[in-house]
Amino acid sequence: MVRRRDVLASLLSVPAASLAQPACGRSFSDAGLQLYTVRRLLARDYEGTLARAAQLGYRQVEFAGMYPAAPRQTLAMLKRHGLTAPSGHASHQELDRDLGGALRTANELEQRFIVCPSVDEGQRRSLDDWKRIGQSFNRIGAESRRAGLVFAYHNHDFEFPLLGGQVPYDVLLAETDPALVRLEIDLYWMARAGRDPLDYFRKYPGRVPLVHLKDMARDGTITELGQGTIDFRRILANAELAGIVQCFVEHDDPADPLRSIETSLHYLRNLRM
Repeated sequence: MVRRRDVLASLLSVPAASLAQPACGRSFSDAGLQLYTVRRLLARDYEGTLARAAQLGYRQVEFAGMYPAAPRQTLAMLKRHGLTAPSGHASHQELDRDLGGALRTANELEQRFIVCPSVDEGQRRSLDDWKRIGQSFNRIGAESRRAGLVFAYHNHDFEFPLLGGQVPYDVLLAETDPALVRLEIDLYWMARAGRDPLDYFRKYPGRVPLVHLKDMARDGTITELGQGTIDFRRILANAELAGIVQCFVEHDDPADPLRSIETSLHYLRNLRM
């Protein structure tokens, strides 16, 4: 019998370029939903919001904290609606303060990935700070690996402006072990920073198992997929190179969250590579 931990161990140990079993499906119509998008609805009716996402066609979700109950009860709630949660976010502070607890929660929810979503501004003022963050991430990644999980970091745009003549994101990636620290690339924030994700796909092949899908309007704000300027077809055509195994639809502040996630999923269902 193949155990989940054995599968994860192989995921962690193989060369990154071999990880992709591309990648959100050939049509990308099986992308998951980052629950931050519907956080206000979750606060009013958590299970009802999950049920509605499932009715729209989502089969995977990614947590951004905000668990409604103890992990076993949360997992049962997901399963009632045919949902899985392959990934979840845990703050850098939580990962530093109670890494064991965060890893237990992730395992009880049957996650494969645990993601640090950001680093507070006060902790990243210099390149030395970024190097220390990298060392911290290596430790977190090693502990995650021992727990049978894959650790990843989610970018915003603050990692890209030059600091001391260098790009902090590049410093972070150089400081971290690619076997221990993978990437969840947020395509909107990378576009907002004026960066091409394909440059990172090529430089770090297979190191990007997770991607956040959200579009950028001409005024630089977030919009639904297909409503903005990002060429998703060009980017996702390189999913195998990147090593993408899961995509998540996200919008940080949609006017109508359910309409937003439905519009984005409709776009993906019609995106042919």
